[in-house]
Amino acid sequence: MGTPGRAGEGGRRARFVERAAGGDRGSFTAELAAGLPALLLLLLAGLTAVNAVTAQAGCLHAAREAALAAARGGDGSAAAGRAAPPGASVTVSVDGNRVQATVRAPVRTLGGRLPRVTVVATAVAAVEPGAAGGVW
Repeated sequence: MGTPGRAGEGGRRARFVERAAGGDRGSFTAELAAGLPALLLLLLAGLTAVNAVTAQAGCLHAAREAALAAARGGDGSAAAGRAAPPGASVTVSVDGNRVQATVRAPVRTLGGRLPRVTVVATAVAAVEPGAAGGVW
């Protein structure tokens, strides 16, 4: 048989647990309502970052193609246009024995009303010996 003090403590603990659980009713719903917009914002930012990285890779590929084509005497802008992301602008310049190609592409943010992000990629190639000169 236990002491009277211990039996009383056990009874008080049980009532305390009941009151604590009853006082937090609806707290999960309130926290979810406050945290859901933040989670949605993080999701949109993450998807926009993925779009930007994909466009950056496409711009880099197009810039490499343009620089190599121009270094061989071909039309660098046409080569870049086939590989560039939609809406990209291509600039090809020749400076001595070097060809530099720059591709810029806008990336639409998933938040629709936010400003567009522009990604840029540049590639440089040496002019091939015997390549035909001309305007690129």
